[in-house]
Amino acid sequence: MALKESEAIVLRTYPLRESDLLVTLFTRLEGKVKGVARAAKKSKRRFGGALEPLTYVRAFYDDRERQELVRLDSCEVIESPLAAEISYPRAVALGHVAELLDELLPDREASDAVFRLALSVLQELRGPALWMPLTYFELWMTRLMGFLPEFSECVVCGRSLNDSRAFYHALADGLMCAQDKRLASSEMSPESRKIAAQMLRSRVSDFAGIEWPKVVGADLRKFLLQTLERHIEKKLVTAGMLERIST
Repeated sequence: MALKESEAIVLRTYPLRESDLLVTLFTRLEGKVKGVARAAKKSKRRFGGALEPLTYVRAFYDDRERQELVRLDSCEVIESPLAAEISYPRAVALGHVAELLDELLPDREASDAVFRLALSVLQELRGPALWMPLTYFELWMTRLMGFLPEFSECVVCGRSLNDSRAFYHALADGLMCAQDKRLASSEMSPESRKIAAQMLRSRVSDFAGIEWPKVVGADLRKFLLQTLERHIEKKLVTAGMLERIST
């Protein structure tokens, strides 16, 4: 059988036996694919640094019938996050992108929109920006997965929220007006709702160079993470790590 070839983003690697690696790839051709890279710990010629998480590669793999795992033959690096210095906050941000892709994407279901989103956000994460590309990525992943509600109206009564306060709750979908909010709800500011509207009609590169400290859009990110965690029914490990980053 001829080898398949696809652009891919490395999501995770795990040790498997003495020199093999179990690899999760997000391929452009087939979506999320899991496979075994034989002797990957020893073969610099076939893999080198290509299996570092979030490396953008051209992957060659053998996909055999009735076998869940592909055999990863080799990878060529197209772009690597290791090309720039990786601080702890940046490493956590990259890990967050990888975790969201791994948790949200089904196996063997291609999504060119998500693939292009991931590449554009990873490009921004190669610079000093952190919170802007993460906000953009969480927002668009929520939308592309079909989880993003309408921000302009109350999910309970349908009342317009454009000129009024809006609230959200960890156990409920959508935004609510002041009359219908639940106990222990959090408020999303008009500024964050405006940011979301702008991001949904713009490219991530359009926001490059804008000063974006952690406080900007923090309530929007909290809402998006609660929405995503509710649908995957688990807590994201990297969400807690991001919360502890101070700036």
